[in-house]
Amino acid sequence: MEQGRRQTLLWELRLGLLLSVLATTLAQALAPDVPGCSRGTCYPATGDLLVGRADRLTASSTCGLHSPQPYCIVSHLQDEKKCFLCDSRHPFSARDNPHSHRIQNVVTSFAPQRRAAWWQSENGIPEVTIQLDLEAEFHFTHLIMTFKTFRPAAMLVERSADFGRTWHVYRYFSYDCGADFPGVPLAPPRHWDDVVCESRYSEIEPSTEGEVIYRVLDPAIPIPDPYSSRIQNLLKITNLRVNLTRLHTLGDNLLDPRREIREKYYYALYELVVRGNCFCYGHASQCAPAPGAPAHAEGMVHGACMCKHNTRGLNCEQCQDFYHDLPWHPAEDGHSHACRKCECHGHTHSCHFDMAIYLASGNVSGGVCDGCQHNTAGRHCELCRPFFYRDPTKDLRDPAVCRSCDCDPIGSQDGGRCDSHDDPALGLVSGQCRCKEHVVGTRCQQCRDGFFGLSASDPLGCQRCQCNARGTVPGGTPCDPKSGTCFCKRLVTGHGCNRCLPGHWGLSHDLLGCRPCDCDVGGALDPQCDEATGQCHCRQHMVGRRCEQVQPGYFRPFLDHLTWEAEDARGQVLDVVERLVTMQETPSWTGSGFVQLREGQVLEFLVASVPRAMDYDLLLRLEPQVPEQWAEMELTVQRPGPVHAHSPCGHVLPKDDHIQGTLQPDTRHMVFPSPVCLEPGISYKLHLKLVRTGGSALPETPYSGPGLLIDSLVLLPHVLVLEMFSGGDAAALERRATFQHYRCHEEGLVPGKTPPSEACAALLISLSTLIYNGALPCQCNPQGSLSSECNPHGGQCLCKPGVVGRRCDLCAPGYYGFGPTGCQACQCSPEGALSGLCEGTSGQCRCRTGAFGLRCDHCQRGQWGFPSCRPCVCNGHADECDTHTGTCLGCRDHTGGEHCERCTAGFHGDPRLPYGGQCRPCPCPEGPGSQRHFGTSCHRDEYSQQIVCHCQAGYTGLRCEACAPGHFGDPSRPGGQCQLCECSGNIDPTDPDACDPHTGQCLRCLHHTEGPHCAHCKPGFHGQAARQSCHRCTCNLLGTNPQQCPSADRCHCDPSSGQCPCLPNVQGPSCDRCAPNFWNLTSGHGCQPCACHLSWARGPTCNEFTGQCHCRAGFGGRTCSECQELHWGDPGLQCRACDCDPRGIDTPQCHRSTGHCSCRPGMSGVRCDQCARGFSGVFPACHPCHACFGDWDRVVQDLAARTRRLEQRAQELQQTGVLGAFESTFWHIQEKLGTVQGIVAAHNTSAASTAQLVEATEELRREIGEVTEHLTQLEAELTDVQDENFNANHALSGLERDGLALNLTLRQLNQHLDLLKHSNFLGAYDSICHAHGQSAEAERRANTSALAVPSPVSNSAGIRHRTEVLMGTQREDFNSKHMANEQALGELSARTHTLSLTGINELVCGVPGDAPCATSPCGGAGCRDEDGQPRCGGLSCNGAAATADLALGRARHTQAELQRALAEGGGILSRVAETRRQAGEAQLQAQAALDKANASRGQVEQTNQELRELIQNVKDFLNQEGADPDSIEMVATRVLDLSIPASPEQIQHLAGVIAERVRSLADVDTILARTVGDMRRAEQLLQDAQRARNQAEGEKQKAETVQAALEEAQRAQSAAQGAIWGAVADTQDTEQTLHQVQEKMAGAEEALSSAGERGRQLDALLEALKLKRAGNSLAASTAEETAGSAQGRAQEAEQLLQGPLGDQYQTVKALAERKAQGVLAAQARAEQLRDEARNLLKAAQDKLQRLQELEGTYEENERALEGKAAQLDGLEARMRSVLQAINLQVQIYNTCQ
Repeated sequence: MEQGRRQTLLWELRLGLLLSVLATTLAQALAPDVPGCSRGTCYPATGDLLVGRADRLTASSTCGLHSPQPYCIVSHLQDEKKCFLCDSRHPFSARDNPHSHRIQNVVTSFAPQRRAAWWQSENGIPEVTIQLDLEAEFHFTHLIMTFKTFRPAAMLVERSADFGRTWHVYRYFSYDCGADFPGVPLAPPRHWDDVVCESRYSEIEPSTEGEVIYRVLDPAIPIPDPYSSRIQNLLKITNLRVNLTRLHTLGDNLLDPRREIREKYYYALYELVVRGNCFCYGHASQCAPAPGAPAHAEGMVHGACMCKHNTRGLNCEQCQDFYHDLPWHPAEDGHSHACRKCECHGHTHSCHFDMAIYLASGNVSGGVCDGCQHNTAGRHCELCRPFFYRDPTKDLRDPAVCRSCDCDPIGSQDGGRCDSHDDPALGLVSGQCRCKEHVVGTRCQQCRDGFFGLSASDPLGCQRCQCNARGTVPGGTPCDPKSGTCFCKRLVTGHGCNRCLPGHWGLSHDLLGCRPCDCDVGGALDPQCDEATGQCHCRQHMVGRRCEQVQPGYFRPFLDHLTWEAEDARGQVLDVVERLVTMQETPSWTGSGFVQLREGQVLEFLVASVPRAMDYDLLLRLEPQVPEQWAEMELTVQRPGPVHAHSPCGHVLPKDDHIQGTLQPDTRHMVFPSPVCLEPGISYKLHLKLVRTGGSALPETPYSGPGLLIDSLVLLPHVLVLEMFSGGDAAALERRATFQHYRCHEEGLVPGKTPPSEACAALLISLSTLIYNGALPCQCNPQGSLSSECNPHGGQCLCKPGVVGRRCDLCAPGYYGFGPTGCQACQCSPEGALSGLCEGTSGQCRCRTGAFGLRCDHCQRGQWGFPSCRPCVCNGHADECDTHTGTCLGCRDHTGGEHCERCTAGFHGDPRLPYGGQCRPCPCPEGPGSQRHFGTSCHRDEYSQQIVCHCQAGYTGLRCEACAPGHFGDPSRPGGQCQLCECSGNIDPTDPDACDPHTGQCLRCLHHTEGPHCAHCKPGFHGQAARQSCHRCTCNLLGTNPQQCPSADRCHCDPSSGQCPCLPNVQGPSCDRCAPNFWNLTSGHGCQPCACHLSWARGPTCNEFTGQCHCRAGFGGRTCSECQELHWGDPGLQCRACDCDPRGIDTPQCHRSTGHCSCRPGMSGVRCDQCARGFSGVFPACHPCHACFGDWDRVVQDLAARTRRLEQRAQELQQTGVLGAFESTFWHIQEKLGTVQGIVAAHNTSAASTAQLVEATEELRREIGEVTEHLTQLEAELTDVQDENFNANHALSGLERDGLALNLTLRQLNQHLDLLKHSNFLGAYDSICHAHGQSAEAERRANTSALAVPSPVSNSAGIRHRTEVLMGTQREDFNSKHMANEQALGELSARTHTLSLTGINELVCGVPGDAPCATSPCGGAGCRDEDGQPRCGGLSCNGAAATADLALGRARHTQAELQRALAEGGGILSRVAETRRQAGEAQLQAQAALDKANASRGQVEQTNQELRELIQNVKDFLNQEGADPDSIEMVATRVLDLSIPASPEQIQHLAGVIAERVRSLADVDTILARTVGDMRRAEQLLQDAQRARNQAEGEKQKAETVQAALEEAQRAQSAAQGAIWGAVADTQDTEQTLHQVQEKMAGAEEALSSAGERGRQLDALLEALKLKRAGNSLAASTAEETAGSAQGRAQEAEQLLQGPLGDQYQTVKALAERKAQGVLAAQARAEQLRDEARNLLKAAQDKLQRLQELEGTYEENERALEGKAAQLDGLEARMRSVLQAINLQVQIYNTCQ
């Protein structure tokens, strides 16, 4: 019972809520559910849209739809049973299938048990969709959902108004909106279309029959216009979708995942109500079933509107047919917007609406009638159709109102259209025909007079007689009236007599009308020409009206253009005789010279192609050797195959290719009697044979001379067979007669050409262009020619000096080096050269015996005294000498002098050959190369025989063992040295106490310097201490910072520049002037800014002493910011004259701002025209008042002043922004101040008023004091801010001073630069800048070489690392071998106690071993020289030690030479590759620039030529007698119509581009001219390097042979001397060391190959070359040290041999005697091998001379580079000294008084 009452109460609440909501909604929307129409709009009935549409309702999840599915309930709210079965495979039936829970169960029914059926989803599925798809548009008002289970924890309602294509959300529902729908606003909505999330329908209670209610229009939100389109669109739906997104659970599903738990949670819906009505836009009150919908479903809201207001459609969305005069619109409250019928005057029953017409009519009518009948047209069928007109006598609705027009369609406009109606304003008459312009007649049926050819296609109807007056016969009718054919003159044709006959041009008023073309027979392709201009059709590159001129850049070939030089022909052992051309003679030959052809010899000329298939005469040019020489010649034509019978030369027989010819005496050319036929595109070989020759030099004597000198073979075209001569017409016969009469063919006989006669010139041009099909391009070589154009006759280009050839592409005989500057003269030495000719590329002359060099102008290497060359005399210490003086160059063995006859510094002795002495090192105290050698030279004293040293600078003592005064160091220890005391030249170098002898610290500085190195000027001085130029600072006390001046006559300044520390805005080295735009230096605080007005001053500058700016007219004041003198006011607005009474003023200038005058004592007023306060009388006679007035007046004035101050402070407080906090107080104070001001301003002041004034003043003071206390804190804060601002300004001032100082320095540098420029130091400066750029580039490249990977440095590091690894791996092996060697030596030492050294001394040192050391010249065991060194062997000794020393020295020398040669070769290859690459790039750029310039120039010249021809043609036309005014007008019109193909800006731009190209071309020529010599030298160096490399490889092989021979000798000596095998083992160690040297030589060879490869990779520049040389020198030093260590080992071995082995020498001797027989043969073999080795070594030394020459060249280049660097340093030093002198002069000038 309790549960029943609860359900009844719940139903009552729901019903009440629903009724209240519906009532509110209906009241606000003004749309009652009662169907019908009200105030113009109609509303259908509202109902449940689900009724009758159960089949259109779907759900995404339904339980038991495919098979029975169990489910459970949460508690026993209904039944005791917990779990049930859902089977929805069939529809619900209370009797047959009560367990079916399809979605159709939610449709409202009025069954008895409404809660027995419901829709239920599958278990545990949270996201389920319920969707209703309607068949039409409906109004949707609200939604009610009643759930059987918990309501969804989250869901949303969506709508679609376009049948599901797009969806929009109505409302979100969620228990937790923030989690389920983040970002969605929360309910309640503030606007009727807000989309919000609502929570009140998502609570977990009640557990059953919980409802979800949604209303589209919330009754709590007012709706301003319920009929608006936005409201209608919000209500309109075609689909409705409810998305259930989250289930309500009790939480047990999170803890228990069993299926039984999940079966309790699902969606179950009792009922779904969707309220709405059919959507008819207010045009229907009832709806019928839509097509396909059930027609008799009870309670169903149908979807097809029953339209009113002349509308139609499913939703009344259209107007009815023929009701389109107004646009369709939804009905609104008060306006039905009914569709209106169209007005078509009964001529149609169809129309449509046109919005554009509707708007144009002012929204009155938009209907347009469709398909007007009865020949009507228009919007309302109110007009007649085209070709009809309105009958004025009939009504507009009459079917016969429009009648057909009666007009000739051919002659009338618009094909026969007439005026459609009467309109006097437009001149229209109904039915009247409108004729075309040239047609007349009532029906427009005939032409006007003077016209012909009535035509419908002609817009004018008839055509005017188109007869050209110049081509028509004058007089009579110009044309036929029907056909329009004109009557033409004899040479005129065409329908309008407007064209000339073929072959004629220039239509004019002449009797015949036109003139002939007269095209050139050869230059034109045909005899036709342009009718207007007369321009013929030219062949290639021919110009001119008649095609008789050659285009610029092209030429017409001579008749002998097909010339083949004999020098280029092939033959057996041909002698080429070159000829030099002098400036005075004209050569009688072509090419470089002749070929000497003897009897029986044959020349073969290769003819690659000919221009035309025809007969050619064979012309042979030659030079006789003797007077009256004759010759019989034979010429054979060798063809590549048989001649085709149908070819142009098909008539040639084999015998025709063998031609005999005879040279007549005293002739220089011959023409063979028969021509040869040749065809283009075929290569021929012409064999010329000299059969026999002779002369009459000695009559009756057989000729046996050298033969003939053949110059060239020429193919002369057989021109008389051409059509221009053989055509048969009169013109051809005349041309042939002229050609023969003037002997025009002789042009091709001789090389020298003379200008042809006037008769021949035109024929030759026509002839050449006919043969060659036009003109040929000049193709002038851009390097050898001066211009791209050539002579139009023959094509000879204008060549540069020394250049010949038609194209200027060859060097003349006696010249070489073809390049941008032309060719250079050979300049072969007449003493040393065989002739004046040289090799064309390198310029190498052919030298006589003994001569050498490019021009054969000096001796060979090792000789001097050209041309009488003799050997150099260098005492065997040098290989070459000076070619002029014979002074030896590159003395070796520490020698020097003119003939290497004396020792170099650091050595002593007599190296001359007769004396055989050596240069020994000077012991000062040790020899050169050691770490303790400090002598420059030494000599042996004749008396004491002691060595006397000459010490280096900084050393003293007998052996240079101590430091000299001015130096410090410890030379007594190894590596110690004496260094110059670094005192910057500011000490006395003779003073022993000037610097510390141990530390080098300077003690006695001079020249006003100080510091440990005397490198700084003393305080108060400035300059460069290193140059002894410290000068006293000269500072102006007014502009200098006083803190930097300890005294009045002494100030500190910059120690380097002398710049004094200036005050702010002060400039100058001495701080003696203000900065620009500043003044008042005398202030003592720096200069003040001028502050000149930006607009009213003439500039920012002012007077340096007064600060007065230079004002413009009308302005004055110091800064020009005031009015001019005797004026006042704001100069930016208006200046007024001072209006002062001159009787009362003391100065005529009034106050510049207020205009108040400056009054005299006793005067007052604005104009000073009244007595002042305290004075009485009548102006200007004013007298002082009584003395008592002064006392009271002082009191009053004091109070007034204090009051004004208080007032001013109050105003300031207002301006600072505190008025808001003290507004009432300020107003109170202002009131009191007003009272005080009134008392003060009164002229008659009483005691009472004074007392009142005092009281008011005291009260004001008190109140202002209180206010002031409140403002104290603010003032304190303001003070802090001001302090910070001051500090910031101070820092900013410091920055400004720094900036001014930098600007000052910049200006000083600019001044110095100007001085330098004016002093002609620009060149030095440019050189320094250039050198700096080169240094920077070199630094960059050096860094690239050193830092890049890979690079020489990185490769060197890798090699060093590998070497260290190799040494580490070999160390243990070496140590073990060393230990074994020591053990073996110990054994040898034990065995040698019984040996004797006498024989060994003789074998090793070269003399018997029993001779004493004092008398033995070769030394021996135990012998030492004067220096204490062991002495064994010598120059005249034959021992093994001397031989080993000699071999070791030569090997070391060979190794050094090879290293230098390899390094030089790598450098040469690098420079050659780089030079070649740069020259190639420059040449390519020059060629490209020249080609572009030539092309542009050719285009310009061609355009100019065409323009000149056009002008000439116009002139010719105007000069003719038949030129009439019409013709002249036509020509002038056409000329004016011509347009320049470019604007002036484009022409100017093009001219600039051409000029730039020309300039770039000139630069490229200069670059090429500069690099051509480098190219030649680089190529020569490359050849020398290749030869040196080949020689080095040969010497390497020979050195290997020597090494093999030495090894063979060593093996033989080992076999012979087995008794001393231990010493041989040490010798083998030495050989192993030499083998290591050999391996290093092989590595050097590999380095040479890699250097060559790097050279080809363009990576060898100057800095890289120096780096490689340094690396090679280091490698050579390493090799030398290795060889030295080997020599040291050999010496150790010798010492061992010279040790205690003498006692056992007899035993060794006995052993040697027993094996003497075998040793003799081996010894002889060893001696033979030794001699061979010596010979090979001598040859190697001779072959290395070339490598030494290369090294000398490199060193010479390096010295030149160092000289240039030194010169640059000198220039820099000179510039610094000049700058210093200039600075000194400036300082002197500044300090002048």
